Amino acid sequence: MADLSLEVGVYRYEHTEPLFDGRVTIGGVDANLHTSPLISDVFRSMAQGELDIAEFGLTYFLRTFDRDDSPFLALPIFPNRNFRHSSLFVNVDSGIERPEDLAGRTIGEFALYGSDPGVWMKGVLADEYGVAPEEIDWVIGGTDHPIPSFDWIPQPVPDGVHVRHADDDQTLAALLENGEIDALLSVDVPQRLLDGSTTRIRRLFVDYEAVERDYYRRTGIFPMMHVVAIRRELVEVPGLVESVYQAFCEAKDIVQEHYRANAAKQHMAVITPWFSELFAENRALLGEDWWPYGVDANRTAVDTFLRYHHEQGLSRRLLTSEDIFVPGTTG
Repeated sequence: MADLSLEVGVYRYEHTEPLFDGRVTIGGVDANLHTSPLISDVFRSMAQGELDIAEFGLTYFLRTFDRDDSPFLALPIFPNRNFRHSSLFVNVDSGIERPEDLAGRTIGEFALYGSDPGVWMKGVLADEYGVAPEEIDWVIGGTDHPIPSFDWIPQPVPDGVHVRHADDDQTLAALLENGEIDALLSVDVPQRLLDGSTTRIRRLFVDYEAVERDYYRRTGIFPMMHVVAIRRELVEVPGLVESVYQAFCEAKDIVQEHYRANAAKQHMAVITPWFSELFAENRALLGEDWWPYGVDANRTAVDTFLRYHHEQGLSRRLLTSEDIFVPGTTG
């Protein structure tokens, strides 16, 4: 029987590169791979029915479950994850010194109310610092470039939360630098902070690496941002789910093994100085599989995100792993 022809979308990360360069194939599938410099373009293509299997922002995916029947289920593959304390920026003249100082302020949020990093950090702020989203005024927009509202995905805003979109010609970084907003929650680091051309913006958590490492030690959570979604009707294709999962695992394992094998040579192929020391420190903290797939290895993090998503009014009901993952993959 001929391979099943499917449209597959994913960002070209180092741990998905083997899918693009042919080192790894999806068994039984003739995969037409799609990517984009803006991963939100892949999300939009999936939401609009143009892809069969795709990387999907976790909040974008979960919002479809407020329909009568979401067209998607998830595979426990997490292509994108990042600690997000580093995503909070403040105006240096705002008087914000501690997370608790964010209460009563105006904060910009990248892309939409309840972005993936936004869900994580709002949850952390509520759980660990007692600052609830409804205590803050939110302005949505692009960090260094204006972006329109993402009208291709549901955008629920719960009662009691004030949210507005920035004007068409405004950027959140400029609003922050000018003091028109007090803080910014963004997946993107403001460019003027990166290039050193501003002294008016800093991170809230100045030593964010130490804070994020402590967070992991205490919680065991390495926050995932994205999941791989599959159209529901394809779940019934014999062997397809297993083939897709195996391929993504194999691609990731190739990259992880490359770093392990090159530790003895102090990662001579990597251009970053002292990378081997960082690798050893991360390996000691995160373990041999520092980027795990599968539900069991991620259940605490997934359950936490699902709780945050519900508490923040982005899901009408509290979803479980059994609700969102393909049956048989949650053991």
